[in-house]
Amino acid sequence: MSPRRTFTTALTVILLLGISACTRSGSGPTPGLAPPTQSAAPPTATSEPMAALVNGEGIPVAEFEAELARYRAAQSALGREVTLEQASQAVLDDLINQTLLAQAAYAAGFSVDEADLQARISALETQIGGAEKLRAWQTAHGYTPETFQAALKRSLAAAWTRDQIAASVPEAVEQVHVRQILVYSEEKALEIQSQLEAGQDFDELAALYDPLTRGDLGWFPRGYLFEPEIEKAAFALEPGQVSGIIATQVGFHILKVLERDPQHRLSPDARLALQDLALQEWLKKQREQSTIVLAP
Repeated sequence: MSPRRTFTTALTVILLLGISACTRSGSGPTPGLAPPTQSAAPPTATSEPMAALVNGEGIPVAEFEAELARYRAAQSALGREVTLEQASQAVLDDLINQTLLAQAAYAAGFSVDEADLQARISALETQIGGAEKLRAWQTAHGYTPETFQAALKRSLAAAWTRDQIAASVPEAVEQVHVRQILVYSEEKALEIQSQLEAGQDFDELAALYDPLTRGDLGWFPRGYLFEPEIEKAAFALEPGQVSGIIATQVGFHILKVLERDPQHRLSPDARLALQDLALQEWLKKQREQSTIVLAP
């Protein structure tokens, strides 16, 4: 029940090495509430080939190809088979998402001046082992000094918007505390359902089929579980009520809601999951409102 994670570009990886950002933000609206329809930053020059245009701002083919090579190498090292088409889609989607996030940051007043940028580059040089090693890293990942600076600004801006979206997720939301009986055949589930209808205690049966946790799923909010059928059924119940049989890819479930709280504090894992969900919903809405042109 952990949140899904998205692909991260090589530049974002190096930025996550622990160096704090030198940024300034304006007092504009929360990015998730009013996503811009075009970039507030100067668009990328289109004299070089572009893999895509996002609201008029280009994603260079050279950067896309370098990220694609890195992504395929990383997947291969993990023993995963990914087709060229799948890899290309994953990398392009991530670069488009970064661009949309950065555009929203600029529209909300975010900025990095030249002094801040040079301080960040100097810090990266120190982190990676010197200016020569940073230049070698840039070359290996398809960057020139100019395109590296542009991509660095974009990554910083995108990270700022992600932080704003994450911060918009409250610390407490409506949640239910649920216990389940899980079996792996419909026949057994029907048998248990008959026992419950005959007056058998739910908690005793749950402990019988799961002695370790007694079937306790704990507290969870909407949008946290991978099985939406369980979530939907749980939030349709009041404390003490028992569901019917719910079939999922995992097996056959019967639920009992133990408690319900309209403002229950989120666990760290649940809050991360909701923050990831908020990001995905923001990106979906932003894509619908943006003009994205892919290279033929």
